[in-house]
Amino acid sequence: MSVGAMGVFDRRLLLAVDARGYGSADTARQREIQTVLPRLLSEAAEAAGLDRASWVRQAAGDSEFAVLPAGSDEQALVEPFMRRLDAGLRAHNRDRVPGARLALRAAVHFGPASEAPNGFVGPGPVEVSRILESDPLHRALAEAPDAALAVALTAPVFTELVAQGYTNFRPDEFREVVIEKKEYRGRAWLWVPGYDVHALDLSDVDSASATDSASGAATDSGSATGSASGSGSAAGSGEPAASAASGGDSATNNLYGTVIHGNVVFGISK
Repeated sequence: MSVGAMGVFDRRLLLAVDARGYGSADTARQREIQTVLPRLLSEAAEAAGLDRASWVRQAAGDSEFAVLPAGSDEQALVEPFMRRLDAGLRAHNRDRVPGARLALRAAVHFGPASEAPNGFVGPGPVEVSRILESDPLHRALAEAPDAALAVALTAPVFTELVAQGYTNFRPDEFREVVIEKKEYRGRAWLWVPGYDVHALDLSDVDSASATDSASGAATDSGSATGSASGSGSAAGSGEPAASAASGGDSATNNLYGTVIHGNVVFGISK
């Protein structure tokens, strides 16, 4: 097998989670979150049939970044895991005052992540981390005061699993948003259990989304986004996408990655 200078290319299933309000919590509360978080993640993994012991995990107090083994069940992580995690959080929060309740944000991605001397490298870990830190995901949880969980799926996960009917989720249970965080620009699909995510006040997010759709803007961070035929979007992992101008002189640009139009996904390569 031919191996390039960067080593063996690999795509992995990636999970990132963090807790709301950890930084403002006192020491006792922080200790409780650090105790409860890994337990709830382990219980959700067991219920979904996932071997959490085989995950490569990086914990940081109120958060965890995990790289699942090659061949891990994407469907299991997207649906039974998240539903069980939400149920575990609700059980933990029962009879607790609002200030003592635990609420989590989670992001799921399937993308390039290769082993390196001190962890993993590639655009995949960066993308899932930026989405976890993003304003739309934070605001979705903030606007749902009784929610215990807010989940963001990246384009490959949503379009290839949820939109194609490989889970029991309805696609309209998710809300597409534009993500802009540091050097990353892309899209994600949000789900908040127990809430109509489309009814949440994400006005700033909607404004960014409308601007992006009108301009057909492209990413500069490894996942291209834009407008396709006026109603679709483009999401990829290597090169920016460009929309063709209508009327007058025209220019043709090369587009690489994945084009999403409704429930149809096209892979385009050089």
